[in-house]
Formats: sequence, C-alpha cells, structure tokens
Amino acid sequence: MDSLTQIVLGASVAAVAVPARDRRVALVAGAVLGTLPDLDGLPLAWMGVDAVTNVTWHRGPSHSLPVLLVAGWLMWLLARRWSARVREAPRGWLVAIWLALITHPLLDAFTVYGTQLWWPSPTPPVMGGSVFIIDPLYTLPLLIAVIVAAVAGPRPRGRRWLSGALVLSSLYLGWSLVAQQWVDRIAARALAAQGLQDAPRVVVASPLNTLLWRVVVMTPDGFLEGERSLVADSGPMRFTHHASEVQALEALSQERAVARLRWFTHGFMKAARDGDDLIVSDLRMGAEPDYSFNYRVARWDDGTWRPVPVALQGGIRNARGMLGRTWQRIWASPG
Repeated sequence: MDSLTQIVLGASVAAVAVPARDRRVALVAGAVLGTLPDLDGLPLAWMGVDAVTNVTWHRGPSHSLPVLLVAGWLMWLLARRWSARVREAPRGWLVAIWLALITHPLLDAFTVYGTQLWWPSPTPPVMGGSVFIIDPLYTLPLLIAVIVAAVAGPRPRGRRWLSGALVLSSLYLGWSLVAQQWVDRIAARALAAQGLQDAPRVVVASPLNTLLWRVVVMTPDGFLEGERSLVADSGPMRFTHHASEVQALEALSQERAVARLRWFTHGFMKAARDGDDLIVSDLRMGAEPDYSFNYRVARWDDGTWRPVPVALQGGIRNARGMLGRTWQRIWASPG
C-alpha cells in the first residue's frame, strides 16, 4: 500500500497498544515503524541492481514476518534499555512495536504486487489482489482517527476513535475479500462454458475502488481479460483474448530474469515483440495495452532470441485517462 496508508496504520495500532499517557509518542513511533519496511528500496538503489532484481526484491526480507518479529523484539530490547516509558509498560510497547511492523506486510499482502511474507522460504510472494495499492476508503478513517488522537492526547476519545477506525478499515478489507470471491465465482461460470475452468486466473481490484474488478486468465496462446462492475454489470462475464509470444517466453524460460519474473508474477505475464526487442509485461498491474511494469529481456538476432541486459520500459502511459475510464466503467456497462 501507499506510504500514507502505512504511516497511519502503524500509528493507529501502536497508539491503541500503549497506556494513554504514551499515546502521542506511540503515534509518532508507530508512523515511523509502519513505513520502515519500505525503505528496502534504498539499499537496492545504492547497489545499482537491475530492474527485475529491484522489483522482485522489494517487499522481500524487510516484509518477512519472521524477520520483522525478530527485528521488533531487538528494537524493544534497545528501547527498554534507553526509555523509561518503555520500562514502565514493557508489554504494551512490545505489542505496539510488533503491530506497527507486521501490519505493514500483512496489509501489502492484500494487494496484487506480491509480498514475501515467509522469506527466506522460496515460495512465491503472497498476492491477494482484493485492494488497489491506494484506496481512500481504507485510508481515510485511519487518517482522521490519527489526527483526532493526536489532538486528544491521553483523553479516552483518542482511543475510541482509533479503535473505531481500525474496525472500519478491517471491515472494508473483509468486504474486499467477499467482493473478490463473488467476482471469481461469476468468472468461473463463464470460463467453464469455454472449457477453461481450470485455467490460471487472478481477480484484481481496479484503481481506488472495490466496485470494479479485472480478471486475467492465462491460456496456451496468450491470455483473456475481463471486467466486472458490481454496480452496472449483469449476466455472464465476457472476456477478450490477447495474444502473447508464448514460444519466446518458453525459449527464454531458463534465463534468470524471465524465470525470476515468472516466479514473482505467478506466471501472469505476457511477451510482446517491439521491433527486434522482446518486452515482458506483468499482467497483474495495469490493463491491456498499458502496464505498470514492462521489461526488455531479449533481442531477435540471427533467427533466435538472445538475452540482453534487463531494462525497464516505461509504465502506464495515460494514468489520468485510465482513472477516468475506471470511474465511468463502474457505473455503466459497455453494452
């Protein structure tokens, strides 16, 4: 999720865990700890890693639950040594530190990007897809509650607002899972009619909302893409077929960058030819033909695809237009 959301979530969970007299301090500490896991981008930038390594190692070790539990305990030991307020309420502050840290990757796991909750296990990242990386309906209650709690200080009103906001935001996440499963069942019925009931598919919330959903289905020669508005659509779900350079992907399947992307995306990627270059796109983020992550991985040379140094090839070309179309599509079926 976006940084603001992680800041207010970390601040909220930390502030409800400590004694009232420590609430304002916990708001600040929780905000810092809540954004800490995303600082993994700094060492990756300093190391100058390639685009695929950078993307697939983000939300890696710094988002691992075992790593964060150990790190949180060590932070607590240091804080207990140097802070009288932590020594006076050690259990509450340990819970506050742990919650501020681990709620970050747990929330990230609801998005489709992929979060390596169990690193160093080699299992693919957890990708929920039930919320977009920015969702105002999740963030706004927490932001308001943090402001109220900061003003209220130790008064009971601050804890009531924080607790209420955490309940509301959690209920919203629950709704997103229900909506996602609802759309998945609709998609499954439509795909079964085409004999594709067992084809790999992913159901993803569209930008900034949980009313419009996108479904991607992998096929032997490419993929299908469909949308479902919970407001405007009725009847069977419809899909559009898109081709992919599947033979090129297969020929390059043992190359490090392609293999790493396949692992990271759970196989939801396409390959397209751009002149003599082969561009691999992550199908989970964006919509045909615009995707957030595109990589040049190979070049056609002497009748074969030869790997080249991986390069990131831009992203969404018209984000404002995509958001406008999303808003219109929520309320109107294409007919």
